[in-house]
Amino acid sequence: MAEAHQAVGFQFTVRPDGVDLKLSQEVIKNIYLSGVTAWKKKAIQFKNGVLAGVYPASPSSWLIVVIAMMSSLYIRIDPSLGMIDAIKDNLPQRDYMSVQTRAVLSAILFATGLWLFLIYLLRYTLKALLSYHGWIFESHGKMSTSTKVWLSLVKMFSGRRPLLYSFQASLPRLPVPSVDDTIHRYLESVRPLLDGEQYNQMEILANDFKDSKATQLQRYLILKSWWATNYVSDWWEEYIYLRGRSPIMVNSNFYIMDLLYMTPTHRQAARAGNVVHAMLQYRRKLERGEHAPLRAVGTVPMCSTQMERMFNTTRIPGIETDIVQHLTDRKHLIVYHKGRFFQVWLYTGGRHLLPSELETQFQKILNDTSEPQPGELKLAALTAGNRVPWARARIKYFSLGVNKVSLDAIESAAFFLTLDDEPQGYDPAKTNSLDSYAKSLLHGKCYDRWFDKSFTLISYPNGKMGINAEHSWADAPVVGHMWEYVLATDCFHLGYTEEGHCKGDVNKGLPHPTRLQWQIPKECQEIIGTSYLSAKQIADDVDFHGYLFSEFGKGLIKKCRTSPDAFIQLALQLAQFRDQGVFCLTYESSMTRMFRDGRTETVRSCTSEAVAFVRAMEDASGTNVQRLALFRRAADKHQNMYRLAMTGSGIDRHLFCLYIVSKYLGVDSPFLEKVLSEPWKLSTSQTPQQQLNLVDINKFPKYVGAGGGFGPVADDGYGVSYIIVGENLITFHISSKFSSPDTDSCRFGQHIRKAMLDIQGLFKPENDKKMVEHGKLVQLENGKKMVEHGKLVQLENGKKHI
Repeated sequence: MAEAHQAVGFQFTVRPDGVDLKLSQEVIKNIYLSGVTAWKKKAIQFKNGVLAGVYPASPSSWLIVVIAMMSSLYIRIDPSLGMIDAIKDNLPQRDYMSVQTRAVLSAILFATGLWLFLIYLLRYTLKALLSYHGWIFESHGKMSTSTKVWLSLVKMFSGRRPLLYSFQASLPRLPVPSVDDTIHRYLESVRPLLDGEQYNQMEILANDFKDSKATQLQRYLILKSWWATNYVSDWWEEYIYLRGRSPIMVNSNFYIMDLLYMTPTHRQAARAGNVVHAMLQYRRKLERGEHAPLRAVGTVPMCSTQMERMFNTTRIPGIETDIVQHLTDRKHLIVYHKGRFFQVWLYTGGRHLLPSELETQFQKILNDTSEPQPGELKLAALTAGNRVPWARARIKYFSLGVNKVSLDAIESAAFFLTLDDEPQGYDPAKTNSLDSYAKSLLHGKCYDRWFDKSFTLISYPNGKMGINAEHSWADAPVVGHMWEYVLATDCFHLGYTEEGHCKGDVNKGLPHPTRLQWQIPKECQEIIGTSYLSAKQIADDVDFHGYLFSEFGKGLIKKCRTSPDAFIQLALQLAQFRDQGVFCLTYESSMTRMFRDGRTETVRSCTSEAVAFVRAMEDASGTNVQRLALFRRAADKHQNMYRLAMTGSGIDRHLFCLYIVSKYLGVDSPFLEKVLSEPWKLSTSQTPQQQLNLVDINKFPKYVGAGGGFGPVADDGYGVSYIIVGENLITFHISSKFSSPDTDSCRFGQHIRKAMLDIQGLFKPENDKKMVEHGKLVQLENGKKMVEHGKLVQLENGKKHI
């Protein structure tokens, strides 16, 4: 045990003439280095806290203001308009100070007050500038003069070299839309999904709500928006995530895959060592606030609040509601392998373990042949099952003794690592390799991931990795940001030896990983078994299909002068209609992180314009010119809806918060009840690439990620996640349920492919000398060239020459 190892460093012997102390120099050195590191870390955090606290000013600017005020004392110009003299006359203990001392102290106090005033003035000026969102509604590639001026002002007031949290105080608050606008947009969104009678009934409910209860509820919501930093986020976290009593595995958690084509090493322990070390580097920069803040269009800052709880965080089960427990400065992680839990310390001598040292520790665990203790093998199934049995079992069986100590070790760990025993990953030679990989990341065996941790890192025997993330504390782009950094650091900075091991010397003096001890009674083992069976039923029902669409990508879509996201969303609408024969309520996730503490908003992608386009595609009597016109109208509508959602004018978060207020006040609203009970049969989300500067995919085309996905939201619907990779690849992650006779993920993937190709086939360049056919660009020059089967064919006098 680690404690026993450290105890060896301090020994004493009681003798008749006194006590003989023996101190290990190695231990004393480690204690000294740990203390130095801790104080150094506090100093850096304090420094960066000050830098972020006074941003966009700097501490040195205070000195400049003080010098300017001090110089005014000698040139007999009073820029304070008498305020320095007023301060001088009202200083406490002024009778004990000389006239010159009082003057200097008064100038310093005034300069400090002026400096603080200027900081707040700069912040509120920047906040006012960031409250303008007209730029986002301008056509792509076109920028008005007013937007250019606005961008210049934002850059000027943004300062230089901002830290991760520098902009937090300058971000505007999420505005509360008007009830009239929200209801109008809602009715517009459901119009294509309801027949005449259904729509009239919904319109009556909406107007009745607007005329009776809406004003009172809206007043409370506006009051909250003035008081809280964000009127949505805390309720969204509590009522959408933490109060849910159903299993979070599949239903809430999501996953992120490894690199698609590359595996830097096939040694499991080595890959885990590099990745864990890269995560520790990321965490250190995160704690110090040293990551660069994300900015839209390279200028507009986005909120970084969600990143604070990435590490050292666990969802704690409760009877009625869960809580998110976030700790600071955790120095260990928990590793699960073949039914055993191990505690691994991440520091030695005041520093992180090196990749080679981590590899050694993980290899020791892989080599360990001990058997699981009674009840230990499937213990983590408690986190995969229903929340109430887990909460009760936690109180009854894990509140005392070794069980409490071991559970505390898991819940206080930096994160959770599973050393899996079955290889996974994308293999072009295997038809369903991506499907199996996704299911492994999403639910595994239902007992080999700790689904309550902020994330579980999963390592496979063939060197592949992946992440299963709990959803309440943050959204997928936040975890994706960390994962992009980790993969780039692993492959391009840390690297491996020729044999595939981590670089660096091996420290043989590290303490062996510690087995967690459990005393799990039969009654608790029965609860574990019940949770496992419940979770396994959910996992076995997940029908997953991963699909790589490589016929074309973002590059060709942009040449068609349309948004790649709008293109894909309309293809999904076309695929949905071909698959089900009807249109359905569609959820697309959009971010609201341009606002303080912003999370997500819903884009209702099934618009009247999208329905008209899909019907035209299925109407054999229509022409491509008509279809293309309808496509552009639908794409423009989708882009406008997406922009409204990003800028705080969405539909669903506003209605959700009105519903929560109504429940607090005990006000019944048939309209809100109806809205909140509507099923999302098609739930979609795009995984963004946020740090394109980390890897040049033109130079390293094989180092691309595969994105991630989530489970189906509706029992008879689809969940679709997609990532646009580079210029020529789009990866789709499609989920549904085997128990539904109406859905088939593989079939839906085929419909998506056909829809993408069919939409692309609508586009003809303006000069009629280019056309798109079956995903291939065909160049016509004077009618003499074409592309046939991927080869250039020269036409001369009606004959073909290759």
